Amino acid sequence: MNLPPLSLYIHIPWCVQKCPYCDFNSHALKGGVPEDAYVARLLDDLRADHEWVQGRTISSIFIGGGTPSLLTPQAVTRLLQGVAAQLPLAEDCEITLEANPGTFEQERFAGFITAGVNRLSIGVQSLNAEQLQRLGRIHDPDQALTAAHYAKQLPLQSFNLDLMHGLPEQSIEQAMADLDAIIALEPPHISWYQLTIEPNTSFASRPPRLPEDDILAEINEQGHAKLLAAGYENYEVSAYAKPNHQSRHNRNYWQFGDYLGIGCGAHGKITLPGSSRIVRSEKIKHPQGYLDLTRPLRYRVWDVSTAELPFEFFMNLLRLAEPIPKNLFTERTGLPLAVAETALAPAITKGLMEDSPTEWKTTPLGRRFLNSILDEMV
Repeated sequence: MNLPPLSLYIHIPWCVQKCPYCDFNSHALKGGVPEDAYVARLLDDLRADHEWVQGRTISSIFIGGGTPSLLTPQAVTRLLQGVAAQLPLAEDCEITLEANPGTFEQERFAGFITAGVNRLSIGVQSLNAEQLQRLGRIHDPDQALTAAHYAKQLPLQSFNLDLMHGLPEQSIEQAMADLDAIIALEPPHISWYQLTIEPNTSFASRPPRLPEDDILAEINEQGHAKLLAAGYENYEVSAYAKPNHQSRHNRNYWQFGDYLGIGCGAHGKITLPGSSRIVRSEKIKHPQGYLDLTRPLRYRVWDVSTAELPFEFFMNLLRLAEPIPKNLFTERTGLPLAVAETALAPAITKGLMEDSPTEWKTTPLGRRFLNSILDEMV
């Protein structure tokens, strides 16, 4: 069993304030970011995971959060230099940093590039002032537009703009106005996804009034058509990219590649050589515990069971719009192809998937009901 490509995810847990829809491991900042101690601990964390690198080159790095742009460029420089001292990085390694579009963060963009970042992911979410307030965002529409224009002028390999739809009481016209404005900025990559109410969030305890299902469906249909007409490829469920600008890091997730996860609450997925054993890891979630030098950084490590592997494989691969090569199933899971054939048989019978000698492909019906394909596998 050949080892898959390897990426690195780095989690920065702090935000200025917690957004009511957010279920990520983020914590409202109280005082300044303890960036010196945190960067040192991140590098300790990476050192402890070094056994899982297994001689591979890192193809991509993603610094997510939280709000990584709260770090100073100097801290990001120390972090990336420390990573490069421990790991072999691909010559064209994609290095993404998530950023807020506020003026404070914009002033740091050029410094992040000097530190080694070559791709920014900017959390616009909406260009409607009222919606930004409902979402708990601390920037305004003008700041979002300014950040996007600024990113276009920087020597980046690429950049992404995040935009949400299906917002509280949002009309079709409002959603399309947001999307038209984002498309007009001509970003190389757009993440366009529907707001969902997640458990253990402020929105879950005090649900806002969301658009009706027929409105959501129309928003999705019209928006999808607009993005395709503007030259974007819908290569993943909620990701649209201009040619040669797909997110390499996210593609590795969706293709069931391996990734190290360092930082508060970060998750990793590693294939062990010589077997079909795949392990997942999770780090201590709270910053105070993570920074405690007396505590181990790994909160837990567990094996993905053989019975779970087909579901986990297809849960990721089905997000991509392209066909799934059959040989990839055996390469990434170590299991016989017959296991996958059995798992997909109900979906194929119901017209959700197509089967050919070399690949599987979702039908138009299957693309609309991806969860139904997975439900058939349980």
